[in-house]
Amino acid sequence: MLGLATQTDEAWVDAAIADVAKLLCDHAHCEMKAASNAMSLAVRHGDRPELVSALLALAEEELQHFRRVHEILVARGIPLSFPPVDPYAAMLRTASTRAGKSPSVVVDRLLVGALIEARSCERFRILSERAPDEELRALYHELLASEAGHYRVFLDLAIREGARDGMTESGVRARLRALASIEGAIVARLVDEEDRATVHG
Repeated sequence: MLGLATQTDEAWVDAAIADVAKLLCDHAHCEMKAASNAMSLAVRHGDRPELVSALLALAEEELQHFRRVHEILVARGIPLSFPPVDPYAAMLRTASTRAGKSPSVVVDRLLVGALIEARSCERFRILSERAPDEELRALYHELLASEAGHYRVFLDLAIREGARDGMTESGVRARLRALASIEGAIVARLVDEEDRATVHG
């Protein structure tokens, strides 16, 4: 699905459904971190105005998603906890820098963003079908299309910026497959974590 090399395992589904409060808090943090990541990329590449504009639009949508999830937290009386480190995203970003020399650092950052969005989309689809109540099923059904759209935005940007940096589209897609394999290995590694009620755990 959307370039992923592996599918989410059943243990994650059980953990996410068993601790909805933790899942929702982590989801809120993920939306905020996604907005921050898009803004960080925009600031780092201010010499690419079209890229900046696309990333700003994406950041604004991520903030809207944060607001949507935060409203549900407030309505349910669930306090938003302090944001923990996301081992999945951290490992993926670190591993991508070690996966052979890339012709374009910005392409790698964009492809990592694409894979994170793809994993979110896959898991939101699962939650839209199996979340324990109708409100959450509706929430995740609403958001999974946006995550798929964000995946396509990141991939399209990677292809466009890759061309600027001398990469062919086939080269960018080959790099995506390599990073997807790494992402799949990280997901498999996290299966052994005890507390997995997180979006990317």
